[in-house]
Amino acid sequence: METESGQALTHFNEQGRARMVDISAKESTVRVAVAQTTVHMQPTTLAAIKEGKISKGDVLAVAQVAGIQGAKRTSDWIPMCHPLMLTGVNIVFTDNNHDELYIEATVRTEGRTGVEMEALTAVSAAALTVYDMCKALQKDIVIGPTMLQAKSGGVHGDYSRI
Repeated sequence: METESGQALTHFNEQGRARMVDISAKESTVRVAVAQTTVHMQPTTLAAIKEGKISKGDVLAVAQVAGIQGAKRTSDWIPMCHPLMLTGVNIVFTDNNHDELYIEATVRTEGRTGVEMEALTAVSAAALTVYDMCKALQKDIVIGPTMLQAKSGGVHGDYSRI
């Protein structure tokens, strides 16, 4: 199958059914991806997170672990993702000192396929954990947008939204 521009869709077999792409012939390179999401909440909720006043515990510590675990288990969530040996996952939290928490994940590997999905899964898992730990305080928390910020390595080259 092809796109309108004539580019082959790699996740479809000759019958038009989904397949996991064979990456065995690809060159192993260092791959890095950075993803970001935003968690929108009431200022009082963000303050409670920063002050450690959420009854379930240290929200950012738990979200940090959830993000790392999410990156490591991406192939369990996303059917066509290859299981990867990640060489590094870093989750960073910042905020606007009002009502938005920003979560950024940087994921690294040396391999034959990229880690964009692992970075996106990491920020998503961390954001969902923030929601889970704060839902008793605020149910209308909004997650997103979630996006790939940058990636490097591989045949398709580098990408940067920034």
